[in-house]
Amino acid sequence: MSASERYGNRIPSEREHGVIELVAEGLKNKEVADAIGTTEHVVKNYLRVIYDKLGLWNRVELALWYESRRGVSSPALMMQ
Repeated sequence: MSASERYGNRIPSEREHGVIELVAEGLKNKEVADAIGTTEHVVKNYLRVIYDKLGLWNRVELALWYESRRGVSSPALMMQ
């Protein structure tokens, strides 16, 4: 199974990528909300959309997805 089959084929927006990065660093939803200047509810909505977009189920999978793509400069390459 290729990465695109496993993780979906849509690319996170710049704002979503920022949320992904903070979650991958181990921040809780409240801490992410404080860092980006929004509410915990909005962060939960971001995560739901991100999970759907990438074909993931939880924070652990999201952190692994992020770590597997660190250092890749092109968003198109992130989905390979």
